[in-house]
Parts: sequence; C-alpha cells; structure tokens
Amino acid sequence: MADRSGVMLRLRVLWRLTPWWARVLLVFAASRVVTSAVMLVFAGVEGRANGTATPDFFTFASNWDGQWYYRIALIGYPTELPVDADGHVTENAWAFLPLYPMLLSVFVRIGLPFPVVAVVVSLLAGAVAALLFERLLREAGLSPGTALFGVVLLCTAPLSPLFQVAYAEALGLALLFGALLLVQRQRFVAVIPVVVLLAFTRPSALAFALFLLLYLVVRIVRARRDARAHPLPAGEFAGIVVAGLVSAAAGFAWPAIAWAVTGVPSAYLDTELAWRAGYVGFGHLVPFQGWMQGLAFWLRFAGVPDAAAGALGVVLVLVLAAAFAAFLFSPWARRLGVELRLWLAAYAVYLFAVFFPQSSTWRLLMPLAPALGAFAVPRSRLWRAGLVVLGVVAQLLWVDAVWWRGPGDWSPP
Repeated sequence: MADRSGVMLRLRVLWRLTPWWARVLLVFAASRVVTSAVMLVFAGVEGRANGTATPDFFTFASNWDGQWYYRIALIGYPTELPVDADGHVTENAWAFLPLYPMLLSVFVRIGLPFPVVAVVVSLLAGAVAALLFERLLREAGLSPGTALFGVVLLCTAPLSPLFQVAYAEALGLALLFGALLLVQRQRFVAVIPVVVLLAFTRPSALAFALFLLLYLVVRIVRARRDARAHPLPAGEFAGIVVAGLVSAAAGFAWPAIAWAVTGVPSAYLDTELAWRAGYVGFGHLVPFQGWMQGLAFWLRFAGVPDAAAGALGVVLVLVLAAAFAAFLFSPWARRLGVELRLWLAAYAVYLFAVFFPQSSTWRLLMPLAPALGAFAVPRSRLWRAGLVVLGVVAQLLWVDAVWWRGPGDWSPP
C-alpha cells in the first residue's frame, strides 16, 4: 500500500510539473485512441452490412464528404453547374470551401495517398485546436484545471471523430479558436488574416462579422457607462470595425468566386440549397425558415400529422432559441467572458438564419464548442466523469447513425 501511495504521489508531482501544452496533447492523444477504437468497430459493421471486406481506418475515415474533397484536390471546381431535367442545380463541389482540399492537393499531387494525408492534416489541426481551446478558456478566466477539463470535453464530445476524418471541421475550429483568442487579447489587426482563412475553410465568416458587431456595441456601451474602467481607444475602435468589414467581405467572397467561374450569380446558394431539396424540394433561401421547415419534416417523418407538424416546428424553434438564450445567461456560461458568449450568440443566430436541420447539421454545431467551457466549471468528480462517459457513448451513437455507410444510406454526416 505504501509503494502504491508513493507511485501515485510521484505521478501527481510529475503531472503538476508537466507543461500545459503537454497536458493538452496527452489528453488529445488519449482521446484519439478511444475514438479510433469506435471508428474501427463501425468499419467492421460497414463491411458486414455491405458484404465487403472491412475498410481500413483511413479508407473509412475518408467517407462521405471526404470524396468531394478528394475530387476537388485532384481536379478543382466545375466551370459549369450540373442541373437536373428541370434545370435545377444539383449537388456539386461548389458547396465545399477550398482551403482544406487545396492544402491536401499539395500532397496528393506528389503521389501521397489522399485518405492518409487527409486524416493526418485533420489530426494535426485537431491538436492545434485543442491547444488553442485551452488558451481560450484560460484567457476567459477559467482556472488551469477547469480549462484542461474543457479540453477533455472537446476531445470526447459526440462529434470529436471529426478531428481524424477527411473533413474540414478540425482546421476550421483551429482557425476559429485562434481568431477568438486574438479578439480576447484585443489584437484586431492580427484577426484579419485568420478570419480570411476561416472564410475559405468553413462557412463562419459572416457569423464572425456579426460577433464583432455585437462586441463593438458592448465595448461602446461599456465605454459610455464608465470610460475610466472600460475605455475604447480610437485605434481599437478602428481595428474592430476594419476586422468586422473584412469578415463580412470574406463571407461573401466564395459566392462571388463561384459566380465569376460559372457565370451564374446564385451558383453557390443554388448549390447549397440542392442539399435540402430532397427534404423540402427546390426553392429559395428565406432566412430562419429552414429550421421551421426542417423540424416540420422530421416531425412528419416521425409520424406527426401534417397539420400539427408545421405549427409544432415553429414552437420547437422558439423553445430552442429561448433555451439557448437562457443558457448564455446562466452562472456557468457567464464564467466564459463576454467574447465567447457573444460568439455563441452570433453563431446561433447565423445557424438559425441560414441552415436546414438534417443529418449533417450536427457537425455544424461544432463552432459552438466554447460552450463546453461552461460545462467544465462544476468540480464534482461524478459530474465530470458522467460528461466524459456521455460524450463517448454519444460518439458511438453518432458514428452508428450517420458515418458508416449501408445500402441505400441517405444520411450523410
């Protein structure tokens, strides 16, 4: 017993002497072992369901949108939009932003296998995202232990398999966390190139522009309320404004490029809407309508009568919005600081305004990851262990529900 106590004491001392970044990387590495095991289990399920050999990890991890990224890495984007017999634009590569596949193309074009390169790049980006997330929570004022547990929640979250698959989410989170950290440190000029890169990785730049607008309003209100405690220097004001304008311009840049290349002004928007046409048919983007339509669709799918599904969909949207607003004003969320809470609010508004709830929407929630810092605040061991177990179980459910591909599968992640 004494020897065991001595070993535990030495381990605790060693852990305390370990630099913060090494702790984060150890957490990230350990979580990847767990998630790899989850992925390999369902790779076997996919092989049995399709009557084929079990795919290796890298092949399994480059499923679904990974194939779109592979095509872009090899041949780029089409100059002519594909259309169906009625002239509607169908699913095509313009829905996928270029930074991630273009980065992969550098390696693919010299002969390296796409699945391996894609997973390695996502893993490296995921590790960077974990490091930046710890700094983000520390900058918000959370203690080192709480910030590290926030990293644990990030790395064991239901969608954390995306840190090691051929998707752009890991790179997008790394850029997002970097941009938010720079805002926390009031380095607004340095934010600009990061947000531009983010705009060509994941569709978040317009949400970031809204975030900077909200942040500017808060800074102005604080300055007027107490100029001595919360001054707003002219340089900072200009930096926030310029960064916000660049973010907004960057958010519209890819649609403009799609227009220039294809000659169709609505090329990008039509392409995005093609992904929801299977649910609600072809139409136009009406802000905030997508969630109501989508929830009504899923309610009908679950057996709710048509007459009730539409009204219930509206009610559910309002309930979700109210619940999220209540969370942002909860004591735990207040610990995140004004910057992270404003980002959460801005991205939630953007998500409600333009997206449509379907199987891939779960991964679109990943930019809300700073909210995990609020759940890391309670210090109860039972609470923390429960969250980790819940996250791993939810990984199993997510991979089972949307990642492995069976015959006739229509639920892309």
